[in-house]
Amino acid sequence: MKPKYHITLWVLMALMVLGTILPAAVLYWRGDDLGFLYCIPAAILGVIVVSMLLYAQKNQIRYVAALGEETENAQLAALDKLPFGLCILDDTGVLVQMNPYFQDEIMDGADLFGRNLYEIVPFNPSAPEQDICWQQRYYKVSAFPFHDGESPLHVYLWSDVTELETLRQDYENTHPCVMLLVVDNYEDLIQNAKESERLEASFAIERLLEDFISGTNGIIRRLKNDRFIAILEEQHITSLIDGKFKILDDARSISVNDRYNITFSIGVGHGGANLAESESFAIQCLDMALGRGGDQAAVKTENGYRFFGGVSKGVEKKSRAKTRIIAGAIQDLIVDSSQVYLMGHRFGDLDSIGGCCGLAGAIRLMEIPVNVVVDPKKNLSHQLIELVEEEVGSDLFLTPEEALEQITDDTLLIIVDTHNKDILESSDLYLAAKRVCVIDHHRKNVNFVDNAIVFHHEPYASSACEMITELLQYFKLGEPVDSIYADCLLSGLMLDTKNFVMRTGVRTFEAAAYLRKIGADTVRVKNLFSGTIEAYRARTEIVGSAEIHDCYAIAVAPKDAADVRLVAPQAADELLNISKVEAAFVLYEAGDMISISARSYGKINVQVIMEALGGGGHQSMAATQLTGTTIEDAKEQLLRVIAETQN
Repeated sequence: MKPKYHITLWVLMALMVLGTILPAAVLYWRGDDLGFLYCIPAAILGVIVVSMLLYAQKNQIRYVAALGEETENAQLAALDKLPFGLCILDDTGVLVQMNPYFQDEIMDGADLFGRNLYEIVPFNPSAPEQDICWQQRYYKVSAFPFHDGESPLHVYLWSDVTELETLRQDYENTHPCVMLLVVDNYEDLIQNAKESERLEASFAIERLLEDFISGTNGIIRRLKNDRFIAILEEQHITSLIDGKFKILDDARSISVNDRYNITFSIGVGHGGANLAESESFAIQCLDMALGRGGDQAAVKTENGYRFFGGVSKGVEKKSRAKTRIIAGAIQDLIVDSSQVYLMGHRFGDLDSIGGCCGLAGAIRLMEIPVNVVVDPKKNLSHQLIELVEEEVGSDLFLTPEEALEQITDDTLLIIVDTHNKDILESSDLYLAAKRVCVIDHHRKNVNFVDNAIVFHHEPYASSACEMITELLQYFKLGEPVDSIYADCLLSGLMLDTKNFVMRTGVRTFEAAAYLRKIGADTVRVKNLFSGTIEAYRARTEIVGSAEIHDCYAIAVAPKDAADVRLVAPQAADELLNISKVEAAFVLYEAGDMISISARSYGKINVQVIMEALGGGGHQSMAATQLTGTTIEDAKEQLLRVIAETQN
């Protein structure tokens, strides 16, 4: 629409009026009595001009009003034609307006006026922007609150990002990952096998891996006789995780000499920015799997590691070449140090403190100052400490506070019977030490000591005392350690093997024979396991209160139980003597924490169960500590984890 009058017209009319009025005014001023008659046309013309101006103003208002109406219609038409959805909801979620795209494309033509959209579409009303999967398509929904009227309204714009999301998923699913596979103790398994048996086992392994990789579009290559590398896409790694690495079970069906079953350790590196980083992750995961005894897969996650398998017992290594090399490296570290501190885990037991004492006897023969760091009150080996102090003096032991005051940059800290930073006797002493060495047999934990110069870790060993006994045989000492130190080592070995019943191998008995040879007194060691009548009564009370859930025995120790930290593990051991009980758990209060001591004969992996509750240990012996909970809640958590592991 165009205006009917132009500004030029108004100027011409004004000039005409002035041209009429001015001459009339001049004649009248000069005395011409008829001059005023000239004003009459001017007045008429003025009235006409004013009328025309008023009409033009009204016409302009009509033009603006019409233009606004046309603009509003254009906006509504544009909203109807937009290639994305628009819906308007009231404050309760009721749909009050929507464009055709939202109704036809997003809601498949459904008329949802007056219905609560929050109850139909799964999205968060308070989120300013969110991604929604609806009707097998993906949308990015942006919210724009509107509060101009009496009732607030919510405007939502729906953008279809299905194509972009599909591309993103394709990229993630096809991202290359690295998987490393190792046959556990391959050389030890086939060393006495016939050539035909070796070829048969090798062929079976190759066939297993070929069948495994044929279900993917990845590749697998042999690096060594016992080591393979596979490059797979992320989607196939996800399938392996969902299937809990069935290849581990398939591998156990392969046997050598009809006696030994093949097991795999697998490290999975995924989520890396590139193949090099994924390979680094795979190496770390493989190290974790091997450190936990093998026969399992480790997968690196954002929060640590996930483990699968681990149902087989660790295969004992027959070769001592590694022990000999480690012994030489540790002795060099000791000799180059100004002093040596030996430290175990909190509430040290006979394996922890006994191992420290046995190693201290060897270091004294090297003429290097050495001390065992232990809390004199919070430990489970008071009888052993008293026996050692009677034989060699009290100067061998230091409290963590005393050790922290005396430590120097040349001090060597040897951590025995643990590698977990969270349960060290003194975390402050560990942080202050510049030189650290670890000797441990527990299956590898995520939060391990990662700055050790020497990390001597053998998860197949029965105890830390067994490992130290082997090291003593390769130390260059000139003479054996004193018999009191042999007693310390034998006590720890007997504790962790339950008097040579659990986790004993050929090397376990060889270590015990060596200790007996250098003077270990079995009677004196047996006396270290004696307890008070109160402790015995507490142990029997715990066993008597046990509940049996399938093949699991669960007992709760009384609050006033004597020596509960020592009695609870003993009660768990005794619960295994009950018919059809495969695993036993004893819960007890320890300060502001709830502790759980777990035992099994190895068929059930109690380490996995305790790890799910934040603890760890061995396949047949593990524990955990829970904070901020009660005995009843801790028991419910334990039962829930047991149910999950059964599935």
